Amino acid sequence: MANSICPLCSQAGGKLVFQAEKFRVIRADEAGFAAFYRVVWTAHVAEFSDLGPEERSLCMAAVTAVELALRGHLQPTKINLAALGNVVPHLHWHVIARFDWDSHYPAPVWAEPKRARDGVREEAVCAKLSAAERDMAARLSRLV
Repeated sequence: MANSICPLCSQAGGKLVFQAEKFRVIRADEAGFAAFYRVVWTAHVAEFSDLGPEERSLCMAAVTAVELALRGHLQPTKINLAALGNVVPHLHWHVIARFDWDSHYPAPVWAEPKRARDGVREEAVCAKLSAAERDMAARLSRLV
């Protein structure tokens, strides 16, 4: 059930990459982190354990599909996965490609920066996102 005051129920939350009945994948607009994606569960639930076993399996399969596409196309240093929901208590997973040169690495993206942003490298990542997203969508479509 949608919640009209929840930002993940009332708006897309970023560039829509893939939409299915149970979830959607968006690319978030997070400065300095071009490959920052969210797998957003459609139903307004707060916790992963609110899902039944089949839904939990589907949700994690979607997270895995996003991760595999990012790893395959971007070769990041690390993929960060997080399902916090402290600010927006609507089940969503952050899937973030991290690079040892990014402004916050090795700290979380929500920490204070460790260095200046590298615009040239960020643009190189951006240039690969269309191919990564096509791969992501193909992988996700096989789940539904």
